Amino acid sequence: MNAKQLVRAIDAELRGLGDPDRALHEKAYLKSELAHYGTSVPAIRAVAKGVVSRYPTLGHDEVIALATALWAAPIHERRMTVVELLDLYGDRLGPTDVPVIERMLREARTWALVDGLAANVVGRLAEGHDELDSVLDRWAGDNDFWIRRSALLALLVALRRGQGDFERFSRYADAMLEEREFFIRKAIGWVLRDTAKKRPDLVYRWLLPRASRASGVTIREAVKPLSAQQREAILAAR
Repeated sequence: MNAKQLVRAIDAELRGLGDPDRALHEKAYLKSELAHYGTSVPAIRAVAKGVVSRYPTLGHDEVIALATALWAAPIHERRMTVVELLDLYGDRLGPTDVPVIERMLREARTWALVDGLAANVVGRLAEGHDELDSVLDRWAGDNDFWIRRSALLALLVALRRGQGDFERFSRYADAMLEEREFFIRKAIGWVLRDTAKKRPDLVYRWLLPRASRASGVTIREAVKPLSAQQREAILAAR
């Protein structure tokens, strides 16, 4: 099956699994400008896993061609499938694919697409390729808040494991801490919360002197894994 046939087959499967009522609700919930089939996230993931199961040997160029072709149509479920496929075929990707992924991040305009691309796809690449540090540095200062959010979330998975570059995250978060954009505030809190599950003292020491600058959204997320005493100290410092 060639790329065009595979795209048509995936599209037909996603459409067939859709629900018109769900499509209306999801489009409104996400404030989406895309078309929606109303296919659930578990069903989308199952479609993506089915592609990988049927085509386990797809090479790099085939994966990128498939992802690009699926993404081209402004349909939410097709783009969600791209996020899943790039994650599942992640071992085919390399630093030279970041411009394609960055374009997708800029076009996504919703957490439902941005977060998986940033945390799982870019995060995996950033862990394995130090040359992408400069890309994340650039993203952290970008005018587009979705790209700034992506710089933060690209560090999430490694930090969640108790590893990763907390110093880099600290620099990014410190510069964004007083931003008013909800999705930036939430992302900082999210990364801090997940980091604190393994290293609560690290997060506590970082957040305490910054508590007066951090938003309520950030604080509420970040303190969840901390001890009662640590939580009280941070809330008092606000």
